[in-house]
Amino acid sequence: MQQGFDNDKYIRIQSEHIKERIAHFRGKLYLELGGKLFDDHHASRVLPGFQPDSKLRMLAQLQDQIEIVIVISAEDIEQNKIRADLGITYDEDVLRLREEFQSRGFMVGSVVITHYDGQRAADAYRQRLTRLGIPSYVHYLINGYPHNVEFIASADGFGKDDYVETTRPLVIVTAPGPGSGKMAVCLSQLYNEHVHGVEAGYAKFETFPVWNLQLKHPVNIAYEAATADLNDINMIDPFHLEAYNKIAINYNRDIEIFPVLDALFRGIYGHNPYKSPTDMGVNMVGFCISDDEVCCRASHDEIIRRYYDATNRYALGADNEQEVRKIKSLMGQAGINTDMRRVTVAAKRRRDEEGVPCAAIELQDGTMITSKSSPLLGPSAALILNATKHLGDIDHEARLIPQNMIEPIQTTKTKYLGGQNPRLHTDEVLVALSVLSQQDENCTRALEQLPKLRGCQVHSTVMLSEVDRKIFKRLGVGLSCEPVRKKS
Repeated sequence: MQQGFDNDKYIRIQSEHIKERIAHFRGKLYLELGGKLFDDHHASRVLPGFQPDSKLRMLAQLQDQIEIVIVISAEDIEQNKIRADLGITYDEDVLRLREEFQSRGFMVGSVVITHYDGQRAADAYRQRLTRLGIPSYVHYLINGYPHNVEFIASADGFGKDDYVETTRPLVIVTAPGPGSGKMAVCLSQLYNEHVHGVEAGYAKFETFPVWNLQLKHPVNIAYEAATADLNDINMIDPFHLEAYNKIAINYNRDIEIFPVLDALFRGIYGHNPYKSPTDMGVNMVGFCISDDEVCCRASHDEIIRRYYDATNRYALGADNEQEVRKIKSLMGQAGINTDMRRVTVAAKRRRDEEGVPCAAIELQDGTMITSKSSPLLGPSAALILNATKHLGDIDHEARLIPQNMIEPIQTTKTKYLGGQNPRLHTDEVLVALSVLSQQDENCTRALEQLPKLRGCQVHSTVMLSEVDRKIFKRLGVGLSCEPVRKKS
């Protein structure tokens, strides 16, 4: 697979830049972490070559100085917001993140519940954290936020928030996803640290939008598509333009909050070390793109994939029509449509030829493999078999799973478990291959090809079951589906 990003260069220059920023603030630095710390799959999709755990490996060099604070919005708790790439709720992901950080030797100090306004679900979650021995704090909704600067930076604004007790000089503030209130936590802590006699600084470590790429660069448009549910808007940073007469890209929430940060710094230090929201950032991603064309193609694929994801949720009853419209508009801005994704075209062409649900996968070398639904297998299960046979140089006509093994599984699914769809799902196919691998070399060889599917693109002409979706996620495949329900 073509690479468009120099990951080694990124780790080197990004770590150097963060160390410089830490040195700038002698007392304590709150580093807001946008995006994901160790599983940034969006970045790895739009910047081929970017490793999902690059940020974590870089910060590991400062491990003894770091304390992590995890932020979650009370509104997200109440709404059971789902992290789409993992299929789990944000409140469960907080616990997952905590365990992952601790298993890698990082100190996780506490959890902060933001946007708190007496939500019962948030109260119950905080009680759960207490039972687990996890310190937690609440930060409240503030009337007039973020524009009423004088009120926000007062005893009745940030002063009402719980003071988060931390013990290390570098505090990483992270969250399961965007819109959790990470920046507000950092700003609140700057105010309350000052009240407690501690001089603290702030910086922002966010990958997207990439400040030194064009406003309408596909990588930046892909970020807008990824956050369409939040209605984030990429913008030219007006503060940066005024201060330096240079164009830099930021997004609406950072630009809106900058006057608050400006007022806070002036109130605490008498001056603001930053002249613009872009100055606050430490992101060096844009300097590590090694092949812009590859990243543009990957970003186009991601925008289209995001469009299908939104239309699938809409077809299933989600109230996200505005999100669908926005991503459709972004596709227009990028000058693309769904037919510009090769795997989408291949799947629909096979469907038109066969008259049944079909799927396609584009392998790392560009080879296109397709499959169709049959009485025995669904299109996704058949696709995995076809792809692994191709990669393992196994005769396409070879039956890896004999019919006399598939039929008893179908009987169990329909007769004993009451299922309506007798066709095997991807997980059932993989289990059958695992069992047969003890006596069939071809099955062993097929299973050994699974890691080669990571990073590949897949499209299905019908919406897949949750089971199939999760299998593709675990395989690291970029999946999209037509917003068409699968018939039994």
